[in-house]
Amino acid sequence: MKHITEQDIQGMEKVFRLNLINSITGYKPANLIGTAGNDGATNLAIFSSVVHLGSNPAFIGMFTRPTTVPRHTYENIKASGRYTINHVQASFVAQAHYTSADFPREESEFAACGLTPEYLNDFSAPYVQESQIKMGLELVEEVPVQATGTIMLVGKVIDLYLPENLLRPDGTVDLNGAGDVAISGLDAYHTVQELAAYQYARAGQGPREKAK
Repeated sequence: MKHITEQDIQGMEKVFRLNLINSITGYKPANLIGTAGNDGATNLAIFSSVVHLGSNPAFIGMFTRPTTVPRHTYENIKASGRYTINHVQASFVAQAHYTSADFPREESEFAACGLTPEYLNDFSAPYVQESQIKMGLELVEEVPVQATGTIMLVGKVIDLYLPENLLRPDGTVDLNGAGDVAISGLDAYHTVQELAAYQYARAGQGPREKAK
């Protein structure tokens, strides 16, 4: 088994190190973040850093890169206080990845990447019409990560949208049925299959699969 030390990591060529550390954490969710500036101009960007923070109230976090250069998504969220999180499915994965290109502020990634902005129930930020699972959020807090210069944005879930057939009786979401994809590293996308689902774990009972 290969052993890589902290010193080895520090001495690596930049792109190699970037690829290694971004992929070593395993599969990550693929989401498109939809925003609009105060002028109404829309922005769309792919993120793999969305995480669950709490269920009551429903809070979701996401990490943004350092603001040493213009970050249109972050700037729009700060200006409007609202944004959308849209799952990426296999049917439009290429368009989703293309949103990571460095487009000028005045050019909307929706138009440039062939995706459709959708406004629902007077929410000010655009959803991705092609996405099967989408959320509207309101910014409640930003938490600077001093060690890296990144920022965690904490959002409260205001609205959820998904096809009724994807919502299971126990409240879980059928991600396979939606066609969701996952990301590894910076540029590899994967389809996944549900292997098993287990009941709430209790000491002394052993693992118990959920009834189908």
